[in-house]
Amino acid sequence: MAEKDKGPDFAKGIASAELAIGAMMRGTMGEAPVILVRSEAGLRAFSAKCTHLGAMLDTGLLAHGEIRCPWHHARFSADTGEAVAAPAFAPLSCYRVEERDGQIVVGEKTSTQPPQLDRQPPERIVILGAGAAGFACAHELAKRGAGAHVTLIDEERDAPYDRTFCSKQYLAGKKDRPGVAMAEAEFLRQSGVTLRSGEQVLSIDAEAKTLSLKSGTLPYDALVIASGAAPKRADTSGFERENVYVLRSLADADAIIAQAREGRTALIVGSSFIGLEAAASLRARKVEVHVVAPGDIPLRKVLGADVGRMVRALHEENGVRFHQGKVHSYDGRTAVLEDGIRLDVDFVVLGLGVAPRVDLASAAGLELASDEEGGGIRVDSNLRTSASSIFAAGDVANLPARAGQGRQRIEHWVHAQRQGQHVARVLLGHSEPFEDVPFFWSAHFGTSLRYVGHAEEIAEAELDGSTSDKNFALRLTDNRGGQAIVTCKRDKAALEVEADWER
Repeated sequence: MAEKDKGPDFAKGIASAELAIGAMMRGTMGEAPVILVRSEAGLRAFSAKCTHLGAMLDTGLLAHGEIRCPWHHARFSADTGEAVAAPAFAPLSCYRVEERDGQIVVGEKTSTQPPQLDRQPPERIVILGAGAAGFACAHELAKRGAGAHVTLIDEERDAPYDRTFCSKQYLAGKKDRPGVAMAEAEFLRQSGVTLRSGEQVLSIDAEAKTLSLKSGTLPYDALVIASGAAPKRADTSGFERENVYVLRSLADADAIIAQAREGRTALIVGSSFIGLEAAASLRARKVEVHVVAPGDIPLRKVLGADVGRMVRALHEENGVRFHQGKVHSYDGRTAVLEDGIRLDVDFVVLGLGVAPRVDLASAAGLELASDEEGGGIRVDSNLRTSASSIFAAGDVANLPARAGQGRQRIEHWVHAQRQGQHVARVLLGHSEPFEDVPFFWSAHFGTSLRYVGHAEEIAEAELDGSTSDKNFALRLTDNRGGQAIVTCKRDKAALEVEADWER
């Protein structure tokens, strides 16, 4: 941070009039960046960096008694500094602050108390899946003193880790394996959570409240299904070959990275977010990349035509080549497209979307949502399934839509984390429905997009700004009343809309 951007030395004090109600100001304590916050809770001082990925919080928003991060929308209590909504889990550091005689002076760090239990949790809580929802659920329970009640199971030996890095920084070679692991995993162990990675669940007996594992039987009093989703594979001839990959797990990313060291040309099938993020990451590794998709405008259904064209132009400027249509066949070396074009490629990455993993739930007799509703496990507004002792959260959960019309299943990392946190709070006595506004982000060659809300089929699009300048806010509305906003270089605007939609 440049010297002029550090702000005042809070140890020396500032005039009270410089900090209005509802405002934040960044300054320093020694070399540490600190923010002063004046909210309904009073005057507080906290460490200035978001504990998720380090964004400066004074460039975010103070709303509804929370400090909100501009990058990935983590939320912290403006009273205590507690991380109250993912993707941040660690609290902000607190400082002593005093206001008198028209001056505000910040003092030494103070100790903070973790939140207490609202009520005793179920004796045996089992969580299936250590991804976004499962990990966040376990962490929230552990944070509130219930870690010893929790068993967290995942079939991946690498779990828990941050899946968002798989298609972005890790695949691009900008993060190593330790940097992908969830930093708070050790906190779970220290808090008494039993973490069983590399463990496969064979079946659920909802009546007996037991799980059948490869290693034996495990009883539960409350079960949280956070099994996520699995990548879709096409039945195209040749796509069963060893050099055809999906990208969902850390192991998938490892396999693609190993292949990218040997093969210099890749074919991405599908212009989904995962597919395009993989394309950008492979270009960072100097791999030649072709993208094949049915439409000529990527992400048009989600982001609209204008932003879709901008994303395609970004990729083309960085050497990605697009082909419209489908792949007819692949012999391990040459991909033949439907129009007869032949592409020599060393390996293929499928970006065809995902399907919720409902096999265990279905076999256990839990009610599922229809394909028209989006699929997944049907849950109520507190994420409880048709079996009262079983909850579902994350990509696998299908819940009532916020707009009050129909149901929806949303595949966003942050949204899944917050669903997991909500289930934990329900288990501890919380009764309010889950109504968080969906949010996700996507990065392409240094350009980041923020998406707030949810619009199924875009009926109206209102653009403020310019996609060519990569500085805009695009409001989207669908035929069912759903709303969303896509922003680029307008992080605070995304936060403001999100806060407004929460009212």
